[in-house]
Amino acid sequence: MQINDILDFWYTPPMPEHWFNSTPVLDAEIRQRFASTWEQAKAGEWDAWKHSADGCLALCIVLDQFPLNMFRGEARSFSTEQQAVAVTKHAVAQGFDQQLPPERVMFLYMPLMHSEHLADQDESVRLFNAVGLVDNARFAEHHRGIVQRFGRFPHRNAALGRESTPAELEYLNSKEAFKG
Repeated sequence: MQINDILDFWYTPPMPEHWFNSTPVLDAEIRQRFASTWEQAKAGEWDAWKHSADGCLALCIVLDQFPLNMFRGEARSFSTEQQAVAVTKHAVAQGFDQQLPPERVMFLYMPLMHSEHLADQDESVRLFNAVGLVDNARFAEHHRGIVQRFGRFPHRNAALGRESTPAELEYLNSKEAFKG
């Protein structure tokens, strides 16, 4: 697997229209094509990709986005999230985010928005605003608000085997609930 294999797949139509609106067929395709790549990235076999902006972006897609598709509704869908957060932080520290166009940098920053750590949420909001990604910044603020309110994302509780609090259950049953 090469960095461009990941980026070409993720950024070539029709994939962009499914980034936030996947289908079971697409989830199955990602699982079939990239499950072994995800396993290898999880094991650190693609860590050399961290030496470039495109490599960090590809790792974030593999570690953060692909498992959400491949393992939808399962705990595994979040199992490499913090690895992706570490890649994002490394990329920002190296200035790699400054080398990517906005439509690509958003997926470099996305692991921070997915994190249940408030400091990561704060950094997500800061970064999306700094590069002028207004819609992403709005979603980042929304995600941060959920983590500020509950300390986590309640919609993950079932998949992660966590017991929901009464406040979380009330939220999840409301019209304002974010379901992931």
